[in-house]
Amino acid sequence: MAQVELIMPKMGESIMEATILRWVKQVGDTVEEDETILEIATDKVDSEVPSPVDGTIKEILFQVDDTVEVGKVIAIIATEGEEVTPKASPSVADKKEPEQSLNGQSQPKENAPQPAVAQTVMADAGPAERTGASGRFYSPLVRTIAEKENIPMGELEQINGSGLHGRVTKKDILAYLENRSATPVSAPTAPQAKTSAPKPATSSPAPSPSTYTGDNVEIIEMDRMRSLIADHMVRSKQTSPHVTSFVEVDVTNIVNWRNGVKKKFQDRYGEKITFTPIFIEAVAKAIRDFPMINVSVEGKNIIRKKDVNIGMAAALPSGNLIVPVIKNADQLNLLGLTKHVNDLANRARNNQLKPDEIQGGTFTLTNVGTFGNVMGTPIINQPQVAIMAVGAIRKKPAVVETEYGDLVAVRHMMFLSLSYDHRVVDGFLGGSFLRKVGDYLEAFDHQQDI
Repeated sequence: MAQVELIMPKMGESIMEATILRWVKQVGDTVEEDETILEIATDKVDSEVPSPVDGTIKEILFQVDDTVEVGKVIAIIATEGEEVTPKASPSVADKKEPEQSLNGQSQPKENAPQPAVAQTVMADAGPAERTGASGRFYSPLVRTIAEKENIPMGELEQINGSGLHGRVTKKDILAYLENRSATPVSAPTAPQAKTSAPKPATSSPAPSPSTYTGDNVEIIEMDRMRSLIADHMVRSKQTSPHVTSFVEVDVTNIVNWRNGVKKKFQDRYGEKITFTPIFIEAVAKAIRDFPMINVSVEGKNIIRKKDVNIGMAAALPSGNLIVPVIKNADQLNLLGLTKHVNDLANRARNNQLKPDEIQGGTFTLTNVGTFGNVMGTPIINQPQVAIMAVGAIRKKPAVVETEYGDLVAVRHMMFLSLSYDHRVVDGFLGGSFLRKVGDYLEAFDHQQDI
């Protein structure tokens, strides 16, 4: 009888961990191949993890709210009809309940053999103990919060838990922190004796108190995705010295062509033609001309990507952004790009993207013009080294060169901006690439048929 390890999948090139949102299946439940076992989340996307085989859930190694590294075993599936005795997840098992050892002596369950992967992850989750003097289990998330807020184990033991077996959940500890007084809750003598002297204020990473003392405020906790996006953006600025270049391009031919063919395009192909696939087509052509913009950095090495995989930032109903990726964009024609853009954008809005559709990007395009902005300075999507923003298209007077001389005419103009990693992309490369994208847009064939 075989056993199959369910692995935490890789959700993106720069994503090394994911948080478990919900177990759809429990220990003892039967599953079919491709049936959803659990839901996970990263700073980019919420996703469902399907079963790789038909079988029965034999063991669950992590609980809801646990953050697990990519590649770790999160569950065991028994296949080929192997009998399975339902067994609680290690996260909710009663650690104090004794069981018989081989020599007949009674031992606590916490000393029972556990899968090596689960032991390793739990040990690395943080310096705080997994269980307190009461035997209550504390998840890695709760222990991390307690460590950041300087809550000792004795004080943690006093918090009322609403989880299974009185477990303290994330909501419990956050609610406690909101009402926490300046003097911590007094803890039992024994746990206090084990704590060290109070740390100096300078050693704590706790945020500084608000400077506004009025009552007419609303405190809004970041949701999980917003918090992770914030961390991702800060890491990007700390990693890459950002430089941004700008060009203004005349997209009159593109606007006139689209206005003339959009109804015919939709009638023939069932797709709406937007400006985005036209922009992506120009970017893909420019990357072929300047391949060193399509790289990443690993230590002192520059990794040049031969695939042109362009991510496009898409807004979610929550206001957060997600970046689905069009693979091999340089090999697609305008119709193919249109189909990919529309499909990914629609499924992004409905939270239906698959994990492999948000990873592997080598360059990112974001459209700040959809918000009415004329230009922007976007933050690089690590580990890429460049990101381009397109601004709003506006009518404005511009000088047009003709065979009869220069004329001033009303044209559709747009700003392009490119933020790039100045460690490996200098001003010549960044500026030349951006100008080349603009040249391709201005040279668009407005007489082409669909």
